[in-house]
Amino acid sequence: MAENSAPHLPPEIAGASQKLVRGMGLVQSTAVNMLEMIGIGPFITIGVILSAMGGPQAVLGWFLGALFSVCDGMVYAELGAAMPGAGGAYIYFRKAFNPRSWGILFSFLFLWETIFVAPLAISAACVGFAEYTHYFFPGLTHAGVGALAAAACVLITFLLYRPIKTVGRMSVVMLGVVLTAMFWVIGSGLIHMNTKMAFDFPPGAFHVSKSFFFGLAAATLIAMYNYGGYNNITYLGGEVKNPARNIPRAIVFSVLIVAVLYLLMSMVIVGTIPWREAAVSHAVVSEFIGKLHGPRAAAVMTCLILTATLGGIFTMILGYSRILYAAGAEGNFFRVFGRVHPTGHFPTVSLLAINALAIPLCWLSLERLLSALMIIQIVFQFIPQILAVFAIHMYRKEIHRPYGMWLYPIPALVALVGWIYVAATPEQRQFLGTAVVLLLLGLAAYFFRARAARLWPFAPAENRSTVTA
Repeated sequence: MAENSAPHLPPEIAGASQKLVRGMGLVQSTAVNMLEMIGIGPFITIGVILSAMGGPQAVLGWFLGALFSVCDGMVYAELGAAMPGAGGAYIYFRKAFNPRSWGILFSFLFLWETIFVAPLAISAACVGFAEYTHYFFPGLTHAGVGALAAAACVLITFLLYRPIKTVGRMSVVMLGVVLTAMFWVIGSGLIHMNTKMAFDFPPGAFHVSKSFFFGLAAATLIAMYNYGGYNNITYLGGEVKNPARNIPRAIVFSVLIVAVLYLLMSMVIVGTIPWREAAVSHAVVSEFIGKLHGPRAAAVMTCLILTATLGGIFTMILGYSRILYAAGAEGNFFRVFGRVHPTGHFPTVSLLAINALAIPLCWLSLERLLSALMIIQIVFQFIPQILAVFAIHMYRKEIHRPYGMWLYPIPALVALVGWIYVAATPEQRQFLGTAVVLLLLGLAAYFFRARAARLWPFAPAENRSTVTA
C-alpha cells in the first residue's frame, strides 16, 4: 500500500485526509500514543488507586485495566486500519453505521461529546501540571495555578503549530524524557525495594464482597484513565504512513509496553514507601526518589514528571484538533475548522480553537471531573465504538479490513463488559446522570439541525439510499 493513500473512505473524507501529509511511521505513532498514555497520570494516581483498594492488592486494578485496554485497543486497531482518516471515531461512526443514515447521528453525537470533553480533558491535564509545581512553589495560589496551567496550554499549542513530521520527531524526544523518568523509578526501586513491604496486604484484602468489587471497579477506572491515549493515533490516521499496518501495531505495542511499566512502577514504589503513606501522598514519585537519593534528585525527578505532563498535553491537543478538522473538512461542522496551513499542511483553526476553549477552564477545580470525563466518554464513544466493530462485521462487510481482531468477537465483548463494569458502580451514578443529560441534549441538537438542513431522517426519500462506498 502506498504511504500517502487513504483507502476505503467516502470521497469527502478521503479528500480531507489527502490535504494532510502522511509523515508518521511506526516509531512516531507509538511515541504519540505512549506520550498521552503516560502524561502525569501514573505519577499522581498511584496513591489514589492504593486508596481505592486499601492496600497493595491495588495491582489487580492495574492488571484488569491493562486487560480491558488491550481488548479495547484491538477494537481501535481494527477500525483504525479499515478507515485510516483524520478524526478517528468521528469517521468510524459515520462509515460503520451508514454515512447517509445512522452514521450521521452517531458521528454528530461524538462531535457533540468532543466539544465538551476536549477542553475539560486538556485543562485538567494543564491544571495537573500546574499543581505538581507545588513541589517547587508550595505557596502557589489557586489563581497562580490557573495562570500557569493556561500558560502551559499556550506553550503546547505553539509547539504544535508546525508540520506533522516535526511534531512526530518532537514526540519521540518527549517520550525519551518520559521513559527516563520511569526507568529511573523502576531501576532504583528494583535495587532498594523490600518485597515483604510490597506484599503487605491488610487483613481481608481479598475477601470477596460487594465492597471489594466496587473498590476494584474504582481502581480499574482510574487505571484505565492512565492507560487512556492508546487511541490517540487513530485521530491522526490521515497523517500515518502505511496506516493499515502501523495503526494496529502502534496501539498494541503502546498498551503492552505501558502496562508493564505501570505494573513495575507501582510495585517498586509500594516496596519502598509503606502503602499507607503512599495512599495519601500527592507527589509519591518525587518522595520516592527523595527517600532513595536525596532532595536534589527529587527535584530532578519533578522536572522530568513536569516534562512528561507537557508531553501528555502535547499529544492530547494534537489528537483533539484533528477531530474538529475532520468534521469541518467534511462539512458537518463549521467549514473554517477544515482549514490547513498553506505550506505546513496541518490544521490551523481547529488547533487554535481547542486552545481557546481550554484556557478559560484552567481556573476551575477539575479533580472530580476526571471520573465524569471517563463516564461521558464511555457513553458517547467507547461503547458505541465496540458496536461499530460489530456493525462492520455484520452489516458493512464491503468495508475492507486489512487488520482483523484476534479471536473476534471475544476481545470486543471483554472490552464491552469492562466499560460497563467500571461505569455501573454507585460512585459513578451521578456522572452517568450527567452523561445521559448530555446525550439527550445532543439528540435534541441533532434533530433540530437535521430538520432545518433536511438531513436524515428528514431528508427526501431519494437521498436515504443505502451507501456501500
